[in-house]
Amino acid sequence: MTAERVPSFAKHPPDEDVVDDLSIEYPSSDGEPMAEDDAQLTAMIDGISSLRVWFDSREDVYTGGDMLIYFRINDNETRVAPDVFVVLGTEKHKRSSWIVWREGKAPDFVMEMASGSTWRRDMREKRDIYAEMGVTEYWRFDPSGEYFAPHLIGEHLTEGEYQGLALEEDEQGSMRGHSAVLGLDLYVLPGPELRFRDPVSGEWLRTPHEEATARREVEEENRRLREQLRELQSRQ
Repeated sequence: MTAERVPSFAKHPPDEDVVDDLSIEYPSSDGEPMAEDDAQLTAMIDGISSLRVWFDSREDVYTGGDMLIYFRINDNETRVAPDVFVVLGTEKHKRSSWIVWREGKAPDFVMEMASGSTWRRDMREKRDIYAEMGVTEYWRFDPSGEYFAPHLIGEHLTEGEYQGLALEEDEQGSMRGHSAVLGLDLYVLPGPELRFRDPVSGEWLRTPHEEATARREVEEENRRLREQLRELQSRQ
């Protein structure tokens, strides 16, 4: 999803006395495609999937993406759809959209994957929206390597304003940043390719392709062991 109605609400926070109108419907789709190209789509899927697997054992962490987030009470036209987002301290269950005032909080981590028609809006309009929502960390990644450099930008919300997070480059040309919210390092490997890594264990979060490959390897090893067992039994 790429479309959203962007209001000028920064100077006009919602009235805390407004009552939630439960008769208003909040659509789960805006009719827009998930991504513009393969680079953006792959980065989105890999990001969402790897973080979901990583936080699978945490019942208080919700990971989503390409989902409409409504953040102004009783307004079903003002919404935004982050490519990847993580919410801490919430219940893990299936959702069709995220309604901030009903959930009780906004995402803690948001990442947008740049494309030709979205990267400028990601850096300006969406940045203002996420700051107003109170998103603690806002990251942007350019999976094509065409729109901005460095290809990874991270910011932390401090007193209502985003401040840049430090990035480091190693001898191999890989860029690394750290997300205090996730407790993970973010790497941009040559390609560019975005990867997440646990700085404590050194473990890389697996992409869907790596998960599928690992399952096939386990299945193949189990098949080989079963054949060996049958062969041993036949000799007895």
